[in-house]
Amino acid sequence: MRYQIKGIRRIKLRSIKKDLLLFNCQFLIYILFNVFNILPAAAATEPVISVVQSRENSGQWEGITNRLQSAGVNYCVISLNSVKSTADWGNRTVLFLPNVETLTPSQAITLEEWVSRGGKVIASGPVASLSAPGVRRLIQNILGGYWGFSLEAPDKLQPSTNKLQRWASGAKLMGEVRGAVVVPDDVSYQAAVWDNKNNSSAVLATQRSTFFGWRWGVDTAANPQLDSAWLQAALKRHITPTTVNTVPGGSPECANSAVTQNPISPRNTNSPSSFNITAVIPNNALPNVNFKRSDQLSDEAIDHLQDNVRLDIQPNSSKPISSNEVIALQQELLKLIGRVESSNLSAAAIAGSFQSAKAQTVEVASSQPGTLTVNSQQAISQANEIVKQIPQLVAQKKYAEARKQWLTAKTGLWNQFPVNSKLAQPEIRAIWLDRGTIVNARNEQGLAQVFDRLSQAGINTVFFETVNAGYTVYPSKIAPQQNPLTRNWDPLKSAVKLAHDRGMELHAWVWVFAAGNQRHNQILNIDSNYPGPVLAAHPDWAGYDRQGKMIPQGQTKPFFDPANPQLRQYLLSQYEEIITNYDVDGLHLDYIRYPFQDHQRNRSYGYGKAARSQFKQSYGVDPLQITPNQRDMWQKWTAFRTQQVDSFVSQVSQKMRQKKPDLIMSVAVFPLPEQERIQKLQQHWEVWANRGDIDLIVPMTYALETPAFSRLAQPWIISRKLGSALLVPGIRLLNLPTLGAFDQLQLIRDLPVGGYALFAAENLQNQQLQQVFKTTQGRTETQEPIPYRQPFKTAALRYTSLQQEWEFVLQNKQLQMSNSSISEFNAQAEILENALTQLATSPSTANLQTTKASLTRFQSQFRIFMRQHALNNSYQVGVWENRLATIERLINFGERSINKS
Repeated sequence: MRYQIKGIRRIKLRSIKKDLLLFNCQFLIYILFNVFNILPAAAATEPVISVVQSRENSGQWEGITNRLQSAGVNYCVISLNSVKSTADWGNRTVLFLPNVETLTPSQAITLEEWVSRGGKVIASGPVASLSAPGVRRLIQNILGGYWGFSLEAPDKLQPSTNKLQRWASGAKLMGEVRGAVVVPDDVSYQAAVWDNKNNSSAVLATQRSTFFGWRWGVDTAANPQLDSAWLQAALKRHITPTTVNTVPGGSPECANSAVTQNPISPRNTNSPSSFNITAVIPNNALPNVNFKRSDQLSDEAIDHLQDNVRLDIQPNSSKPISSNEVIALQQELLKLIGRVESSNLSAAAIAGSFQSAKAQTVEVASSQPGTLTVNSQQAISQANEIVKQIPQLVAQKKYAEARKQWLTAKTGLWNQFPVNSKLAQPEIRAIWLDRGTIVNARNEQGLAQVFDRLSQAGINTVFFETVNAGYTVYPSKIAPQQNPLTRNWDPLKSAVKLAHDRGMELHAWVWVFAAGNQRHNQILNIDSNYPGPVLAAHPDWAGYDRQGKMIPQGQTKPFFDPANPQLRQYLLSQYEEIITNYDVDGLHLDYIRYPFQDHQRNRSYGYGKAARSQFKQSYGVDPLQITPNQRDMWQKWTAFRTQQVDSFVSQVSQKMRQKKPDLIMSVAVFPLPEQERIQKLQQHWEVWANRGDIDLIVPMTYALETPAFSRLAQPWIISRKLGSALLVPGIRLLNLPTLGAFDQLQLIRDLPVGGYALFAAENLQNQQLQQVFKTTQGRTETQEPIPYRQPFKTAALRYTSLQQEWEFVLQNKQLQMSNSSISEFNAQAEILENALTQLATSPSTANLQTTKASLTRFQSQFRIFMRQHALNNSYQVGVWENRLATIERLINFGERSINKS
């Protein structure tokens, strides 16, 4: 036995020595490579990037190659003339297009397919600017923007304030350059800006591209050191430790190889200087002009949010319009044209009829004449002309006229929405039914009239305000007091009955950590400082700010201390009472956060008795003694508070679903950027979604203008951090014109999202808006499924609507596709149709896997089928892709129910 043990020890010792020797060798290689820039010989012959040589950059080629070599880049050369297929772009992960101004349609299509396989693009100069309009739009989609206009004089590059641009903040990257303003779209962000009053974009970045706003490799544009530094930085962000340095399907051939002494290789990306961008935040150049703030904005957090997305165009204002604002105004009109055409196509496809009028021929005219009336085509043509005129008017300093023309075009386009036609697909149509509307109803008969209006408008989900400011709307055995304004009747009992009689779902909307409301106190004619009935009975459950106040400065609501175990148990008991005694379909959590905070003004919150005690027990310090300057301890304090909210959401979800497994859990949340939200509200709803605690995420994306609404909603709509939860963007109806509301709805319907929530019922009394909802999305003879309740059936029906649109454009010869491609397209579409129908009819693991595989295959082929059509109508093709993505999300949501069974 001793011999065996000794033998084992000898073996282990030899193994350890081997490991140490191997480690020392690897470490030596690392030191040689990272410190002395020595690379193993095998890597020195392997090209890292492919560089495209074209007619336009051939005269600049000497400067380009000199910079490539001084940057230490292994590269090979691809002649643009030789690119005929996707494989011709090569199989290197990164493709560099320095100052390539002309691409053919087929080259643009194959480049997009190459990128879809995992390729990354670095580009510079006026890329594709001499190409056809459709090519320019396709390249814009790849690069996240386009070359706008040249600067009149050299300008200095400055780092962007965007937190995602840290890879582009080195001193070597900043200097004087003769370049141009590059215009971002919805999926790009500024990596660097020009040093002017507008901070125009100089470098754009997306997950798959980096775009320099100057002619790289040209001495008169930038010095070689700056050019080399930017290329190195771009390569480091695109070639990450997880990058596979080849693109599937690309050809390994890459002519005229040029190997340099000190290449940048994927093997070097573990160095501290490498960066990996993991998220993309849209950063449109929107005019930052003030709008009047509503008196009903009670939350400072909402005020803060709206401050960041203001857009108001005053027709008579002579205030100068910046170059960024010119670009934004042009972009927004073009997007609005897309929404008008998309909505008309949906309406025409559903109706099965169309107008035969022909669109006027202009470069950006409607590509769907069969769906539009003559008036609509004229409005679109006029808007296109105004798009061209705005820069001219601004150049002539006719600012008031430019604004007037823009508003004229917007109004003209709004009037072309098909508000008298059925066009909505099955979707979540939720509304918050507020306390004020409940109180004004007075009794069940009055409440029935409210539910009649909602039903006629097509609403299928009602968030019914059940707990507000510490009061329950119903007679409770748990809560200290029912709301005095609803005594002598039970609105919740009536609401459940009224909703279910009309085929609608009723979700109990509860205030979680907001304990009272000074404005509600005024309505009740009681002391404004009354903290609400729960805190009045249990003052030790209160939270406080640093100054010891329950109600933070500038706000109107006291908050509970989420760390208090007695408070948490009380809330759980209250919610259990609701779902046990009432046949509610869901529980909607509001104020599931701390109050809004601003640490720069010494305003933080959460210093309740329980929180302070628990934190001190864990970390040995009273959080009142911590300041934001103590970064490590302050982050622990922030994480502690965030965890109180996170754990309570988990607790509520688990306990309520144990009582009622089919209960739908939803949350009203703020769409602030994730880290900012954690610091200011301690609301980390991505965690809740990923854990599966929540079914519906309802961000309060409230804005008076569609572009501002888009900026708030779109980052979360495209987010991949939500697990299988469904996103339901919120639209606030207050002060929103009828057509403005319709425009925001159409934006949602054109994006990969399956519904919306309206705030609030008190604002749906507008007869015009009520009629628009009734006509476009109102109840039909066959009741539509609610997506979160019947996701597979909803997916099948939404796909049928897509097929109606494809059939419509095919019948009217608006889809540019060869006969053989049409036949193959129809065959593939039918395979997916059969799979979706089978899954909806008979949900099972086998049918689910078949459907997911069919959908993935169809999505991958769809862009190839539509590549020619996308050249003339990239917006509509994008809409169709988004609707396929919505179907995918519905299937993923439904997968949870199959897994449970």
